[in-house]
Amino acid sequence: MDNPWLSLDYLRRSGDEVWEQFVIHTTLTLEAILIAAAIALPLAVLVRRSPRLSGPILGVTGVLYTVPSFALFALLAPFTGIGRTTVLIGLVAYALLVLVRNTVVGLQGVDPDIVDAARGLGYTRMRMLLTVELPNALPSIIAGLRIATVSTVALVTVGVVVGYGGLGQLMFRGMQSNYRAQIATSSLLCLALALALDLALVLLGWWAMPWTRGTRRRSRRTRGAARTAEAAA
Repeated sequence: MDNPWLSLDYLRRSGDEVWEQFVIHTTLTLEAILIAAAIALPLAVLVRRSPRLSGPILGVTGVLYTVPSFALFALLAPFTGIGRTTVLIGLVAYALLVLVRNTVVGLQGVDPDIVDAARGLGYTRMRMLLTVELPNALPSIIAGLRIATVSTVALVTVGVVVGYGGLGQLMFRGMQSNYRAQIATSSLLCLALALALDLALVLLGWWAMPWTRGTRRRSRRTRGAARTAEAAA
């Protein structure tokens, strides 16, 4: 019998199941990133304010990141059960290292002169964080969110080990039965989801950092003028 990699017939017969697993995959990814970001931001601020805590915080998140995903989900299962909660905890743990480190790097990269100027104007610590440090750290934070989001899309599939892997469920069943259309469809949807979420974060960064647009335009004009001058010479 024919066993094609791409099959519209498979989508017609199993469209509801594919959509259900796609929604599970998407919501798991978004929930994990939002929760990880909510935890990572205060941890990064703590590291920035108290450098002595940098080692323990980054060390713990680093250790969590090095644990193999299959092993982590299997270790969590006896305590949190089989299903969504176990997968979500694992995904948050893996996203923390990237988000904490990128946020710390962004905060540490803020120009000290800007910080001193804000302090001279009487800014409180909270006001300085919200209006000076975080806006200047946004490029690094957005970069961390993009990396963490794309890697989380891939890691959700490993949740199949505890019976809740989103599109990973379809991949696993397709591999067991050598059903190519099921494997290809779930893989392509994972890729499409990762690209869509990455693009959404790029647009979010473009919207949240309007000051970078003018900088890029000026940089392009400068390079264009330089090339024109070289050509004329």
